[in-house]
Amino acid sequence: MEKRENEKIKALIQLLDDPDLTIFEEVSKYLIDIGEDVIPHLEKEWEISFNDLVQDRLESIIQSIQFNTLKEELYQWLHEENPSLLKGAYLIARTQYPELHYLPLEEKIEEIKKDVWLELNENLTALEKVRIINHILYDVFKLGPNKGDYFSPQNNYINVVLESRKGNPVSIAIIYEEIASRLDLPIRGVNLPGQFILAYVDPYVITSQKPVSGPEDILFYISMVQKGSVMGIREIETYLKQLNNTPLEPQYYLPCSPTETIGRMVNNLIFAFKKHNLPEKAILYKDILDFIRKNRP
Repeated sequence: MEKRENEKIKALIQLLDDPDLTIFEEVSKYLIDIGEDVIPHLEKEWEISFNDLVQDRLESIIQSIQFNTLKEELYQWLHEENPSLLKGAYLIARTQYPELHYLPLEEKIEEIKKDVWLELNENLTALEKVRIINHILYDVFKLGPNKGDYFSPQNNYINVVLESRKGNPVSIAIIYEEIASRLDLPIRGVNLPGQFILAYVDPYVITSQKPVSGPEDILFYISMVQKGSVMGIREIETYLKQLNNTPLEPQYYLPCSPTETIGRMVNNLIFAFKKHNLPEKAILYKDILDFIRKNRP
């Protein structure tokens, strides 16, 4: 930034204690339009200010700038040819941890993938390959559902899940599917009502580039809450019947897209913050979910 622009920013920040809401809105809009370059100035002012109103307004402006940046990155991610689940989950985690870096997440996933890869060989059946992934993820890495606080918002932030090794079905499935994808295993997420599972797609369907059109294209399903136990279509049907007699719609047994998976993660955050009586946070994630649904191809 040029010296003159810096001086103008400092002068505008000094106006944030003005009780006139119109002045605050004009100053806020100008600073937000500058973007991320202004954040260091705002953070520095927040550290030296003893005015609660000014600190609140500074936080609001910083959050708005970060949110606008996130939307730009989310839009780019949504329009990638093959959106990475890990990248999508990382972007959602940035809403809570704006200083989060992607590389440590990438390194952790690669570390787990390498452990799985060392146990695999071409002669293994699909079921045997899944058993190896289950062993590494659930027994060695100790990943599992957070039974002590199942509805905690933290279960949806991929950095927290990889650190604590506790999550929910969606965050666990993202890690599982991301590792499988890097090993060229046709394992995909399934957006089942009330829970999230994975499907092992028939490799012939993948190599022939046919669309997955029915249960006959799925070898089996994988539960995220039962340490990767394998299920068949009949178990899916039984589960749906128990769930208020929900009919077996295609979207309940066929693989979903990465954007749908991340959308499910965001929806979980909305529910979690409502349950924890934090409506402002729930509204934030409702805005993100609406943005994803509006802008996905």
